[in-house]
Amino acid sequence: MKKIILASQSPRRRQLLEWAEVPFEVIVSDADESFPSHLSFEETAIHIARNKANAVLNKNATSLPILAADTIVVCNETIIGKPKSREDAITILTKLSGNTHQVITGVIILYHEKEIGFADVTTVHFHPLTKEQIIFYIDKYQPYDKAGAYAIQEWIGVVGIRSIEGDFYNVMGLPVSRVVQALENIY
Repeated sequence: MKKIILASQSPRRRQLLEWAEVPFEVIVSDADESFPSHLSFEETAIHIARNKANAVLNKNATSLPILAADTIVVCNETIIGKPKSREDAITILTKLSGNTHQVITGVIILYHEKEIGFADVTTVHFHPLTKEQIIFYIDKYQPYDKAGAYAIQEWIGVVGIRSIEGDFYNVMGLPVSRVVQALENIY
């Protein structure tokens, strides 16, 4: 696998690429993460990922492929972002408790004049969580940088998730097997 640029500061995306043995360099994107309201959830995630990739491309002369991703959580037809505070994290996890939601990651790979874009959707089913469990998780793991206020690979994923339909790693922030296949096909 050839080296790529990862347009993300996410430690989870870095870890997943390392596990897949994809060599990469990180260039953090400062892209605007707003989006037009008429987009579908999948289009929204792709739109934000495209903005991130283009922000890196516009600031850096590179011949390497640029990989950008954005993960959103959708519950009851509403996008749930990163929590703004402890109280917001409690509210978010209370909404997810005993409920089903989708984790959607939009991916963009730019290489010369080529663009590959796709969205991967994973459905997550949570067990009902007690308020004590939610507070324990938030206070111990402080999931303020995570869409949906949780990380599947942490305690809450181990005890709180009943099942998933789709790619586990997509819930971590990158459908890495699909990304690797796309990278292999872009050259």
